[in-house]
Amino acid sequence: MKWIILLIAGALEITWAVAMKMSNGFTVLVPSIVTGVGYIASAVFLAIALKQLPLGTAYAMWTGMGILGTTLLGVFLFHEKLSVPQVICVMLIVLGIAGLKILAKE
Repeated sequence: MKWIILLIAGALEITWAVAMKMSNGFTVLVPSIVTGVGYIASAVFLAIALKQLPLGTAYAMWTGMGILGTTLLGVFLFHEKLSVPQVICVMLIVLGIAGLKILAKE
């Protein structure tokens, strides 16, 4: 269950970050509200997960999920471009996240 809670926290991190982009500097109401609510909810779920997971592992996985999710959504929703080195670096982050999960002693 702790990993599912961390996954929810990561999904919420992606949600608030994308909503922040859509808020256009907090000038659009609904995305601005989603940003605030998502930010708080993400932190709450991370805090719950941290009750049972090591800080370094959980935080790295949370931010890694955010990096991967926002990068992919940036490409698909906002037509942002990625260079080959950027793709390689994001793939390395994904490998790091997988390694942390595999090596976690819980």
